[in-house]
Amino acid sequence: MSLLEVGGLKASYGSAQALFDVSLSISEGEVVALMGRNGMGKTTTVRAICQMISSQGVLRFAGQDLQRLPSHRIARLGIGLVPEGRRCFAGLTVQENLLSAARPGEWTTQSVGALFPRLAERRDQKAASLSGGEQQMLAIGRALMTNPRLLILDEATEGLAPLVRQEIWAAIARLKRDTGLSILVIDKSLKELSAISDRAVILERGSSVWAGAIEDLSPEVTDRFVGV
Repeated sequence: MSLLEVGGLKASYGSAQALFDVSLSISEGEVVALMGRNGMGKTTTVRAICQMISSQGVLRFAGQDLQRLPSHRIARLGIGLVPEGRRCFAGLTVQENLLSAARPGEWTTQSVGALFPRLAERRDQKAASLSGGEQQMLAIGRALMTNPRLLILDEATEGLAPLVRQEIWAAIARLKRDTGLSILVIDKSLKELSAISDRAVILERGSSVWAGAIEDLSPEVTDRFVGV
């Protein structure tokens, strides 16, 4: 049984329909890349999964129907979101940001600090004083502090310096290698996605148009649906 099952998902912003037919699934311990050009519905799909926007269709997590559940209940079921734009609590310290999301489990401030040593070094600094890359690490650490079964990363490396991007990709690879965490990752870097993902789902104009093993993703498909 899939941990997350999405089928025939539809969603709108007012009168403007954004999702028409999105389907994807994620199994325990699997990393799935959600791909597509800008504006094709990737972030809207994440918002629908987390019920930040109303939707129609199949939406199940660990056997439970997510439709009509509030976002905080979905988080407590075990979905940890790293949203686009980081959204750290600027006036709180690194330690306080992490503790604000803490739930019992293997992820603690110590284990997050081991994954991202920069956060351990800056534990008493306010989030507003961190660099963009450090804030992104903090957003990932905060999501891990919820001890999720599924981690969703929405453009976690966008706009960051190359060295910081490498640190974050290395951390994601470590999560895949060393934990049983399921991950849904949205990013534009095909090279890095291919290195960590088991499968990919591609969206085009609010619908799923391709799904399969990452190694089966051909240049023709990426040129058609992902390339600039």
